[in-house]
Amino acid sequence: MSNERTGLYEGMFLFPQSATANLQEAMDHLKDILEKAGATIINFRKWDDRRLAYEINGNKRGVYFLVFFNAPTLAISEIERRCNQSEQLLRMMVTRAEYLPSETIEANEGADDLATEIKLRGEKKTEKGTSAGSTVSRKEDKVEETKQTASKPTPKEAPETTPEESPEAVVAEIAEVAEESKEAEATIKTDQEEVTEA
Repeated sequence: MSNERTGLYEGMFLFPQSATANLQEAMDHLKDILEKAGATIINFRKWDDRRLAYEINGNKRGVYFLVFFNAPTLAISEIERRCNQSEQLLRMMVTRAEYLPSETIEANEGADDLATEIKLRGEKKTEKGTSAGSTVSRKEDKVEETKQTASKPTPKEAPETTPEESPEAVVAEIAEVAEESKEAEATIKTDQEEVTEA
């Protein structure tokens, strides 16, 4: 008969920000590490997603998971070893949590919130995927329309002119504008000559 001591532990696990793209995978990975070491998870939650105090393995932001679990005291070194070997985890910290009242531990239950966030992120991904797919199909439709209209000869239409805008009136207006710009250039030249003489 084994008199193995078990204890209540609080674990903080840090994943890179890229884990937010697939929170379910990060959660499963962490649960797998703990269960293989013989830990029994009491509650599990995503604690925060925040900027790191310093860059870790090229990551400037990270996602923290807070886990309360029961485990044999000898299993903690196994959990640390597995976390250090994991390519997904950046950092971890496990401390004894027997001093915490059970109300505090129960208040940290966040599995439902995490499940809701995973579901919402999954829906967002599928919406982005379908909208991107429809954009592609629209571009293809436009290309097809362009090909069809290019193959059809279209008669050249004369630009519409109002009775006020006869060709003679347009030419006269252009000549007027050109004359005004010549006068403006002449004024600028004389002003420049006066400045250089002074």
